[in-house]
Parts: sequence; C-alpha cells; structure tokens
Amino acid sequence: MGMKTVVIGAGQAAIAFATKLRELDSDAEITLIGDEQSLPYQRPPLSKKYMTGEMSADRLLLRPADWYETNRVNCLTRTAATRIDLETSEIICSDKSVPFDKLLIATGSRPRTLPEGIGGDLPGVYTLRHLADADQIATEMAEGRKAVIIGGGYIGLEAAAVFATKGLAVEVIEMADRILKRVASPDTAAYVKAKHEANGVTIREQTAIKKFVEFDGRFAGVELEDTTLVNADFCVVGIGVLPNVELAADAGIACENGILVDNTTRTSHADIHAAGDVANFEFRDARCRLESVQNAIDQAETAARAIAEEEVDYRPVPWFWSDQYDLKLQIAGLNSGYDQTVVRPGMRDGTQSVWYFMEGKFLAVDALNDPRAYMFGKKILELGRDIAPGQAADASFDLKALVS
Repeated sequence: MGMKTVVIGAGQAAIAFATKLRELDSDAEITLIGDEQSLPYQRPPLSKKYMTGEMSADRLLLRPADWYETNRVNCLTRTAATRIDLETSEIICSDKSVPFDKLLIATGSRPRTLPEGIGGDLPGVYTLRHLADADQIATEMAEGRKAVIIGGGYIGLEAAAVFATKGLAVEVIEMADRILKRVASPDTAAYVKAKHEANGVTIREQTAIKKFVEFDGRFAGVELEDTTLVNADFCVVGIGVLPNVELAADAGIACENGILVDNTTRTSHADIHAAGDVANFEFRDARCRLESVQNAIDQAETAARAIAEEEVDYRPVPWFWSDQYDLKLQIAGLNSGYDQTVVRPGMRDGTQSVWYFMEGKFLAVDALNDPRAYMFGKKILELGRDIAPGQAADASFDLKALVS
C-alpha cells in the first residue's frame, strides 16, 4: 500500500495537489475531504458567468466524475472534518475517521460577516462563496428588482455587473473613501467606477450602514449612518474573507493570519502542509496570503512535490483577473507596498494599464482591456527584469525590448 495522503478541502488547491501527486507517485493513496455536496468546482465563475446562466453547473466542475476513479483519487463529499488528531494521525470527520501519513490543509476561506445585531441574518441577505450561495442569489435576479451590495471589492463589483446586465437596479455601498481601496490604485478604481456608473449602477463611497431594514420578516433595505434609507429587494455582502484556520489551530499548528508555512508549504508539523487561501507564506521579505486561482494551483503543486520528496521553493509571480461588463481587468504581480503608480495608454481607445512601483522597482501591473500590457508586465516579472516608471508611462517605449 502506498503513502496515505489526505487533503482537507476539496477546491482548486485540492485538485491541483491530487493531480500533481498522482503524476509524481503512482502508489500514493489520495483522499480529498469536502463538506459540500458537489464534486470540486471552480469558484471564480460563481460571481460571473454562472449566475448569468452562461455557464452550467457541470461546466464548473474542475474534473469530470470519472477522473477520480481513473486516477484513484477518493473524493469524500458532504463530509465535514471536525478535528485533526496528531496522536493517532487521523482526521476525525462527522461520520468517520480518515488515517493519514501526510496531510495537506486546503480549507480556503469564508466570507466576513457584518456585526451581530444589524440584521445580517435576515432572509434576502447573502454572501457569495459556494455554489449553493450562487443558486440562492440567482432566484432573486429578476429584471426590475433592486439589489444593494455591501462592499466595493472585486466580488461585490462582479456581482453588481451581473445584476445590472440582467436589468436590475443596483446600489453599491462602500465604507472606505473609494472602491477597491485595499487592492488597487485610485486610477484603476476610477476606471472601474466609471464603467459601473455608465451601466446605471449607483456607488456610494465613504458610507457606513447602521442596520438592515426588514418587512414581513425579510430584508427590505438598508438604513445608513446618516439615517438615509436605501430600499432594495435583496442584499449581497462582500466585505472580504477570513482564512479557515480553526482545524489547524486547534491541533496546535502555528497560525497567524492563516496557517504559517515555509517556502516548501510545510507547516510547524513536519507531515502537514497547507496551500491556497489559508496558507501564510513569505513573499518579498514579508508574510502574506494570496486569494487567487494561481496561488491555489502553484502552491498546491509545490506541496505535492514536497510530499513526493522533490522539494522546490515556492516563488510565485501572482496573477489575478476580474470580468465586469466588457471590462477584463488582468493583474500581474502584487502591488502591496507601492509608493508610485503610472498610467500607460493602451493601443486602443479607452484601454490603459496602471503600473506599480516601490522605490522605483516594478511590482505589478493592472491591465484594463489591455492584454498586451498584462502579457509584457507578467513576462518582465517572470524573467526577473525591471522597468522604470518613465518607460512604463511612455506608450512609445517598446516593452518587447525588456523581454527579448
């Protein structure tokens, strides 16, 4: 019998890990433990093409059902892991225990919730993380209804775009002084805001909510701090996520804003690794978590290599994307710590890219309907090259020169 390898979590990281480990080790026993009813599926389309009906549930699946049998991957659905028993090397689940030699924790994250007592638990108030959430929200989407969205981050704005496209009235309420405050520059935020307003979405910035209003036992609107009442038929709360560290922390594994891992994904316990949203690793001399498809896949593959005793260091070039209306925002790199941005006009009218720098060193690029800028920015980062702010801002400067 091969090494008993278990993954807690059944999302993007779990599938990437299982695929890579099977490639490296034909004998390993691989078990995925997931608490949802569905086989592992993609999450990004939930706030985009799935809610519009453009993508069906079966197309969300990361692997078809027969892949698991072919690759000898045991996927336990509707199974909640409740405890990691380090003494017996078992995962204690709701209805069984699963022994392990090596363990990957890929428990992901969950949506932040609003403070208790303001009505966030009313029927008609939703968060968007799981397939079941998207299915519930889809039942609310009818032309002429009104949606209010709490939070001007990517999830909230993607949902706003879907609702507006479907003919709903939409209002976004953001507590910070602008949308995308934590993740993007003022230039990128202004571009995205203009796109939403052109599609009829109202965006209220620097606006706090006091409580949710109910009528007949159901959400009916939001009362703002200044007592303004915003009536709506339903609400989506998108105010960020929290890493699901509880299983690891309860087992005594070191955690701090996620599960602490080294550059091979190993936790403070030698036989336990972590990957994806939940993992906190060192990047550019600081610790961070990355909530992205790229990170889930690449970090999980690094974990598989470590478990198969082919250790490599995880050195990502992060990438992200967001689709809103006809806007494709593509991001290469990580802009944290930036102290300067420059805007580069795209080759077509209305397109541009925003380039981020820290002390003159290139960190990241936001490409707004400008795939060429994204491609070159990503390549510059991958090759370990640099670009000066003046070069990035100069549309006549040939980016090819930096990657050839």
